[in-house]
Amino acid sequence: MSADANTPNPQPGDLLRWFFGTYLRPQSKKLGAAFFFMVVEGAMLGLISYLIKPMFDDVLVAADTSRIAWTALAILGVFAIRALSGYANRVLMTMVRVRSAAHLQGDLLAHVLTLDGAFFHNYPPGVLLERTRGDCQSASDQWGTIMRSLVRDVIGLTSLLIVAATMDWQWTLLALVAVPFIAFPIRTLQRRVRRNSSAAREASSFVSNRLDEVYHGTTSIKLAGTEQRETDRFNKAINGYTREEIRSARGQSAIPSLIDFVAGVGFASVLYFGGLEIISGEKTVGEFMAFFTAVGMLIDPARRLGNVSAQWQIAMASMVRVHSVFNERPSIVSPPVPKQLDIPARDADVVLEAVAFSYTDAPVLRGTSFVAKAGQTTALVGASGAGKSTIFHLLARLADPQSGSITIGGTPTNQLDLKELRGLFSVVSQDALLFDESIRENVMMGADASDADLQTALKAAHVDAFLGNLEAGVDTNAGTRGSALSGGQRQRVAIARAVLRDRPILLLDEATSALDAQSEKIVQEALEDLSKSRTTLVIAHRLSTIRNADSIVVMDRGMVVDQGTHDELLARGGLYADLYRLQYSDGMTLTDRKIEIAVPDQRPQDTAQDAKDSGFLGAASRAFGSVMGLFGRRSD
Repeated sequence: MSADANTPNPQPGDLLRWFFGTYLRPQSKKLGAAFFFMVVEGAMLGLISYLIKPMFDDVLVAADTSRIAWTALAILGVFAIRALSGYANRVLMTMVRVRSAAHLQGDLLAHVLTLDGAFFHNYPPGVLLERTRGDCQSASDQWGTIMRSLVRDVIGLTSLLIVAATMDWQWTLLALVAVPFIAFPIRTLQRRVRRNSSAAREASSFVSNRLDEVYHGTTSIKLAGTEQRETDRFNKAINGYTREEIRSARGQSAIPSLIDFVAGVGFASVLYFGGLEIISGEKTVGEFMAFFTAVGMLIDPARRLGNVSAQWQIAMASMVRVHSVFNERPSIVSPPVPKQLDIPARDADVVLEAVAFSYTDAPVLRGTSFVAKAGQTTALVGASGAGKSTIFHLLARLADPQSGSITIGGTPTNQLDLKELRGLFSVVSQDALLFDESIRENVMMGADASDADLQTALKAAHVDAFLGNLEAGVDTNAGTRGSALSGGQRQRVAIARAVLRDRPILLLDEATSALDAQSEKIVQEALEDLSKSRTTLVIAHRLSTIRNADSIVVMDRGMVVDQGTHDELLARGGLYADLYRLQYSDGMTLTDRKIEIAVPDQRPQDTAQDAKDSGFLGAASRAFGSVMGLFGRRSD
């Protein structure tokens, strides 16, 4: 991306330099060849109209049969050259257009993946889909059309005007007499088209986002019986988009219509005055027909050139939207000179000291401090909104604390290279991210691992236990978001991915909370095997899954209120003992009981915090495992 792309409020010239310099210059040879063929195609229009004069005056009027064949062959040759050059420039421009669109979309995706969580809060998936596909494609398509018109049609228009002026310059002025009077209306229409096109692109983003929400929530919609509500909401969105598109189309259609009106005025003027000159013998029929043909052929390229202004506005609207995403910058980056861990990561304690963090005005962590010993399992428990998932975000620097420090082996995480830091973690979350590809690919995630390594990971995660029931085994497609597998199977695939990843620090974010008892037992066994010899941090609502943890950190309202083993915490009483008694007093699990009722004295001011945590933090927590699953690759 060029420097121009960083301009906060780019002018059209800035956008042109950026787009052409970055995405079209690499294809300059194809563009040059396409421009050559466009010039040839445009020039043939003038040659065709020029051949009309000898065809009438020297052949038809003069009745010279000897020249009929040559004239016919000449006209056929001109049409053949025009056809071949038109074919060549269209194919070449399509190649340039689709490749530049692909390049632009790839760059945009790569840039978006560098951005922080706050960006994705402001740009939901449907909006980003429209920016990446719709706007990038629209911009590239419009530029292709604009370039063809500016080269082929300008050459065609110029050659036709030369022929017309050669026949009679006064007739030519008559044909163009009304042109100055449409300059202001066209300028007004251009502004309207750009405004309406921008609104249409925004409305299209809203439609895409609405569809994304519906298609990802079909089960919830069916269970709630809200199909008609969602259909009505979509219809409202699509109707808004339709209105803006129609408004934009009105402006676009008006420009060529104005040009047609101007052409009509010119035709009528020439027909009247030229007809009088032919009748009086001042002009020949051939001259009139050649001129009339040239002026008639002027209409199509003039109409397309008139439409260029509308296409320019559409391209600008899409380009500005794409450019605005490129202007976004991550706030979390690697330090200029990253440090290395002083000790091996497997021997490094994870330490949080007086960590404070908030989203906007909602405090989440308030001076949180604890130590997760190397090679041991540390569990985090507490009510929803206590800040447990936020700690996982901060460890991997998906966000940075406002104060306090987080260190691994004594080295602050913000002094480590970002990729290397995230490469220290394996993550298994309650929402295992699986892609619409084979189980093999979902486990390997691009890792350079042998088949033996893969089989070891599948066995360790108990994935091999259900592969035999699948028709294609490990090559079975997991479906969109793992929809072809059960919840327990998805979790085991995610665990196999973590085994293959083989990182020194393991983060388990309620990895068994959504499973039935049988699946939970299998997954829990796999997680216990995975935790051996690793520094493990666990978020769990079911206290039965963390009874054997080396240390349990009890959190309340963003603060650590107690820490110790299961037996120590029960002996001391306090919040953990209350939660434990609540969970087992009547056989109900903590998930069934909804842990947040275990804090009856919750202050009113904390309600906003919990709402924030269940909203943005909840969404961020669900995305955490998905994002972290993409960081790093297994080393050889």
